[in-house]
Amino acid sequence: MISKRRAFITGLKGPKLTFKETNFLKKYRPWGIILFSRNIKTIYQTQQLTKKIRSIFKDKNYPILIDQEGGRVSRLNNFIDSSIFSAQFFGKLYLMNKEKFTIYYNVYINQISYLLNTLGININSVPVLDVYRKDSNKVIGNRSFSSNSRIVSIIGSLFINKFHKNRIGTIVKHIPGHGLSRVDSHYKLPIVDKSLRELYKKDFKVFKNNKSIFSMTAHIVYKKIDFKYPATHSKKVISLIRNKIKFKNLIITDDISMKSLKYSISENTKRAFTAGCNIVMHCSGNFNEMKDVAKNSPYIDKFILKNTYKFYNIVN
Repeated sequence: MISKRRAFITGLKGPKLTFKETNFLKKYRPWGIILFSRNIKTIYQTQQLTKKIRSIFKDKNYPILIDQEGGRVSRLNNFIDSSIFSAQFFGKLYLMNKEKFTIYYNVYINQISYLLNTLGININSVPVLDVYRKDSNKVIGNRSFSSNSRIVSIIGSLFINKFHKNRIGTIVKHIPGHGLSRVDSHYKLPIVDKSLRELYKKDFKVFKNNKSIFSMTAHIVYKKIDFKYPATHSKKVISLIRNKIKFKNLIITDDISMKSLKYSISENTKRAFTAGCNIVMHCSGNFNEMKDVAKNSPYIDKFILKNTYKFYNIVN
């Protein structure tokens, strides 16, 4: 039963489920699984992996995620070269030639969706809605559609709608906006000191009333909102996401093991739930860390259940 699952997403170590991982999934029943390049070697192998996962949960729609943004964040390189198709590529094409943009983005998303459906993956962690700045850290860089928030919003909505039509769920990221970060949150905590006026005008605006079922948090301190805690751990920022940005669906954390979060895995997990995040994500496949996340994750509530069924309506 879906209601017996816990509110976390976990990564796996390799291309096959180990005996320990199989028992872990049966015992702790995570809400979803995220796959990376280390899990994806051949089409047949990946199909067998996703079938095995779904057989454990007896659910043909069980959430299996991937980061297939195109450009430099591509997990399907064994099957398709999408290195030129960065968000920046689509943003520039939109400005130069909207007709050509429409052709390219339709073909690109159709091909990626076909491959994901073939592999048994039903959520893609796109689009990146971070608004680019000249001094943005390279961790964002060409992953952003544009420095113009209106263009980011337009293209982001097109991507969401197209993936949904192709039975793939989407995760907008990194809410409420990562474009102002000057350091890589994988390794260090970014601190943003811009005024609320600028944040609302550019960075927060693109996420407003978004139709994606899922969003992913930014591990960033926004000093004008909460000078102490990053968004993932901040009740103030999560409240802003709900009440000002008005994102009404599921909030998933970025990887809870990133160095920008200073506490233990257990404490990072607990603080994310306390702040108001709905689902915690852990990516590395480190088994001891996976257990720490699982033990500190509650069973899903009615709100998560409701949105899970909304997602199922998209992928069916």
